Amino acid sequence: MGKKPLLLVISSPSGTGKTTIAKKLLSRNPDFIKSVSFTTRDRRKGEGEGKDYSFISEEEFLKKIKKGELVEWAQVYGFYYGTPIKFIRKALREKRILLLVLDVKGGLAIKRKYPQSVLVFMLPPTFTELKRRMRKRGAEVKSQQDIRLNAALKEIRFLSNYDYVVVNSDLNESVNLIQSIILTELHKTSRFNLENWEKSLSYKGIKR
Repeated sequence: MGKKPLLLVISSPSGTGKTTIAKKLLSRNPDFIKSVSFTTRDRRKGEGEGKDYSFISEEEFLKKIKKGELVEWAQVYGFYYGTPIKFIRKALREKRILLLVLDVKGGLAIKRKYPQSVLVFMLPPTFTELKRRMRKRGAEVKSQQDIRLNAALKEIRFLSNYDYVVVNSDLNESVNLIQSIILTELHKTSRFNLENWEKSLSYKGIKR
């Protein structure tokens, strides 16, 4: 069948586990590419430069917008986040699978520019569980957690714009589900190059 490119966007409210699931997918599939977003916020404990994000100044970020280096960007909680176009070009050129971990606005922006991209929305088992996970993280004061919870409710309203939904009750099961989604998408007729297949015909006298 040959290699096929696939742009896979994973979105979810904060605290649902999209980053952890993306890491699991990458560890299982070393040939996958991960898009590393630019951000102007400070690096958090445990985050690696060029691994989780590329941390740059606001001035640098604005220059990248002007140069057309970002396929989409947004300001969230006072900081800029943007997706470099270079990862998408690499995936399409090399016919590889690209993972993009983005918020809802970013995911829908990718879908508009690349209609063949696949959007997966992840949900916690319940909203009560989402609140518990956010509080367990302990990285923010309650007022900030409330802001994120309200934002989560707004994001969930965009669920119908996504291609698939995965309820993250069990980490490994969720990873397996997304692997199945990838496999399904790669075998869709819309991604099959019939022209290349026909070129493999070796019988003479057969009219295409």
